[in-house]
Amino acid sequence: MAHTLIFDLDGTLIDSASSILHCMEECVKEAGLKLTRPLETDLIGPPLQESLACITGLSDSQTLAQLSEAFVVRYDSLGLSRTKPYPEIGEVLQRLHAYGFTLHLATNKRMAPTRKLIQLFGWDSWFSSIYTLDMVQPRHPNKTVMLHCQLRDLKIPLSQAIYIGDTPADGFAASANGLYFIAADWGYGNFENWDSITSWSRASQPADLLEALLHLDITR
Repeated sequence: MAHTLIFDLDGTLIDSASSILHCMEECVKEAGLKLTRPLETDLIGPPLQESLACITGLSDSQTLAQLSEAFVVRYDSLGLSRTKPYPEIGEVLQRLHAYGFTLHLATNKRMAPTRKLIQLFGWDSWFSSIYTLDMVQPRHPNKTVMLHCQLRDLKIPLSQAIYIGDTPADGFAASANGLYFIAADWGYGNFENWDSITSWSRASQPADLLEALLHLDITR
């Protein structure tokens, strides 16, 4: 049985899509820019400037930095209050912690809102570590590198750890680090074409995730 569980946040533990997309739309409009593509859930998860470049078609780093700052102000003041945990996720985390699993977070979300949300939902005592791209300067370039640093820093045995996320990108980051991966099918990703990867499995709802984690043996 795995003893260490590393969770993604957006789309895995919390449903933040509507608040994030609304804040993106508002800061783009306030800058006098136009959206070049629909606001959809595949924008949730990648680093912020990458998503802003995608919806505006811009590549100018200065303008994207200004948009990012505007988003941060709006999201941290209004967006967080509209973010909700997925149904049953709180109970799942509580039971996993009570069963003796060590829980960690590894998310592309910034550290400041991540900590605020974890405290808001009363989850802060359940997580032994929180890793984000912006926890160091210069920032971690991507989730694969961030996970590598988390595993290395905390000396987490790969044979006893699982990463849980909601997008194929999460799965690839896990695989690149030798981790077993469980896809949260209730999130924002699409896993229809990835069933052939033997080190991945899927959970359709939080209750299924709990059952799988209690019985899955990944020791290699």
